[in-house]
Amino acid sequence: MKKQLQQGFTLIELMIVVAIIGILAAIAIPAYQNYVIRAQVTEGMSLADGVQTAAAEYYTNRGVFPSSNTSAGVASAGSITGNYVLSVGLSAGSATGGLITVTFNSTKANKAIQGQTLLLSAVVPTGSGSIQWICKAGTISKNYLPSSCT
Repeated sequence: MKKQLQQGFTLIELMIVVAIIGILAAIAIPAYQNYVIRAQVTEGMSLADGVQTAAAEYYTNRGVFPSSNTSAGVASAGSITGNYVLSVGLSAGSATGGLITVTFNSTKANKAIQGQTLLLSAVVPTGSGSIQWICKAGTISKNYLPSSCT
């Protein structure tokens, strides 16, 4: 009698592999979505860097923050755009600091941040002479903020 060698996998072995892949995908896809959204938010922070520099220079020279992009000497809010960012606008904010508002695009950005805003607020600690920018959630969920934001 000849011994027959097993060739291939049994049905149960294949079903187990498919189940394991399904479980891993169920965990990985939401984590990847959050990663993508946070990367899109980071683009907004990068575009705001130029406005931060201009506002800080304005404050250093005049002792007050500029009231708009134009007074700071940067492009208008609607002109500072990116793949996921609709505009980056500067306003006087409060009496103590300037406020940069980053608005996310309603067509290319992830649905979770479409039309939402991210705020960067300038703070000048008493006696230090340096300007600190504090990142805050405007209307965007705090889950999508970079780790440097509060």
